[in-house]
Amino acid sequence: MNITVIGTGYVGLVTGACFSKMGNKVYCVDIVEEKIQGLKNNILPIFEPHLGTVVRTSQEKGDLIFTTDIKEALDNTDIIFIAVGTPMAEDGSANLDYIFSAASDIANNITRDSLVVIKSTVPVGTGFKVRDHINAILDERDSDVTIKIASNPEFLKEGHAIEDCLHPDRVVIGAEDEEVFETLKDLYATFVLNHDRFVLMDIKSSEMTKYVANSMLATKISFMNEIANICEVTGADVQSVRLGIGSDRRIGYDFIYAGCGYGGSCFPKDVQALINTAQENGYEPKILSNVELVNKNQKMVLVNKVVDRFGEDLTGLTFAVWGLAFKPGTDDVREATSLVVISELIKRGAKIKAYDSQATEEFTRAIDDECLPSIEFKANRYEALDDADALILITEWKEFRNPDYDLLSEKMNQNVIFDGRNIYDRKIRNRGFELYQIGC
Repeated sequence: MNITVIGTGYVGLVTGACFSKMGNKVYCVDIVEEKIQGLKNNILPIFEPHLGTVVRTSQEKGDLIFTTDIKEALDNTDIIFIAVGTPMAEDGSANLDYIFSAASDIANNITRDSLVVIKSTVPVGTGFKVRDHINAILDERDSDVTIKIASNPEFLKEGHAIEDCLHPDRVVIGAEDEEVFETLKDLYATFVLNHDRFVLMDIKSSEMTKYVANSMLATKISFMNEIANICEVTGADVQSVRLGIGSDRRIGYDFIYAGCGYGGSCFPKDVQALINTAQENGYEPKILSNVELVNKNQKMVLVNKVVDRFGEDLTGLTFAVWGLAFKPGTDDVREATSLVVISELIKRGAKIKAYDSQATEEFTRAIDDECLPSIEFKANRYEALDDADALILITEWKEFRNPDYDLLSEKMNQNVIFDGRNIYDRKIRNRGFELYQIGC
C-alpha cells in the first residue's frame, strides 16, 4: 500500500519505518526542514534501538521517503496517518494544535478519496472533530473528495518500539464501517500472521483504550510505590511482597517494581489528560488523581533519603548520578526523575557528576540553565565516581547492574549508594557499603 505518515517524532518515525519494512511505500512528512534533511541522511532525532537500521535499509530500497511536501505525499497515498504530538497543555488537557494543523494540511492538499487514521493519542471524540474540520475545509474548496476517519492508537514501549510495532500484542482499530476495518486489517496482516490480534471497536472506544492502557500501567506503578512506602515505615520488605503478590496469576509481575517514580512522554501526560477529560464531563476521578500525586511525591523519595543521611545543607558534597533517561533504552528525559533529584540536590548546595550512555544531550536541554554550572557530565560510569560522597542510581541501564564494587570503594569518598530502582543485592552491605533502597 501507499501510505503517508504526518509527523516524524517518536510515533510517526517508528510507524513509518515499520510500515516500509513490510514492503509498503511510505511518505513521512514533517514541516521541519532540518529534521527531514537529517533523516534523509540517516540522522535520527531520537535514540531507539534498531530504528536506524530499518530507516537506512528502507530508504535504500526506495520504500521510505522523507519530505516536507505534503501535496507530493498525498497525491500518492491510499491511507494517511496523523502521528503528531499532543503535548500537555497548562490545564492538563491534551494540546491538539498539531492535530488540527495536520488536518488542515490534509484538507487543503488532498485530491483523492482517502482514509485518515489518527495514530496520535487524543481525547475521546477527537476523531469526529478532525473529520468535521477536514470536511468543512473541503466544502470551502468545493471539493468532491470524500474522507473516512479511523482511530488506530499506538502501544509502543520506548526502547522496544521496533519489536512492539512489528510484533504487536494487539492492533486496536476504531472505525464506523466494515470497509475501513478491512482496509486496516489488510495493512496490518503481515504484522500478525501467527495470530488474529485485531481488536475492533467504535472510534471513541479506541481513543479511550489508549488512555486507559497507560493509566492502568501508571496506576500499578504508583500503587506499588505506595506499598513500598508503607513497607518502609512498618519494617516490611517490598521486594518480598512483590514476589508474594506477583506469583498470583491475576496480578502478575509486570509493573509492580517499586522505584523512584515514572516519567516519559506518555504516562504523566495521558493520566493527566484522562483526569481532565473526566472533569470536563462532570466526573471527579479520585484514583487517577492520586496516581499522579503519588508519582509526584515518589520523585522526591531519593532526595529525602539523601537529606536524611547527609542533612539539609549539602554544600561541599558531590553526588555521582547514574542514569538520566526516564527509563533504559531511550534518550527521553521528559518528566524524568533525574530532573527532580538533581535540581533538588543542587538547590541544597550539592555538586553533581552525571553519566548516561544516551540521554546527556537531552538532559542538558531539559534541566534549568541555572543548574548546569553545578553538573559535570562524564563519558563513562566510573569517571562519575571520582571523589563522590555517594552514588545515586536513577535509571536501571544494564551496565549499572553489576558494578566493580572494589573500584567504587576506591574512587568514592564514602561507600554510600542510593538505589532508586532496587537493583543491587543487599549483601554489598557486608562489604562496607551503606545501601539505601525503596521500600526495604
